[in-house]
Amino acid sequence: METKILVTTKRQVTLEGMMTLGMLDNGLHTADFECCDEAVMEQFSGRCKVQLMRDGNMYITELPKRVKNKPIFREDNCSLSKGQNGKYYFMFTLDEELVQQLPQKLITQASEIAQKVIRELL
Repeated sequence: METKILVTTKRQVTLEGMMTLGMLDNGLHTADFECCDEAVMEQFSGRCKVQLMRDGNMYITELPKRVKNKPIFREDNCSLSKGQNGKYYFMFTLDEELVQQLPQKLITQASEIAQKVIRELL
């Protein structure tokens, strides 16, 4: 009877296996690890920092989750939000086909947001 290894994020475990490294046609790197141990893992998916060293060692560290800022005010193509760092962010987006309308839409919608901020401050 084979012994299964229960792996949790509460402790560090060493697993044996094989890693296949490669590169996609678009130039992005890939790494696949196939575990040789009978392990039962807690699944996760996330953004990570990966360091592949010259000697073949690989170090992977999960990055913190991105905190999305909730918009304070919105218009059709823009929003104003406050970040975790206390800074205000004005975001404006417009499709490339509408570039001729960009100056007018930017002026109009930024003015609308500014008026909302002024009303809020008074």
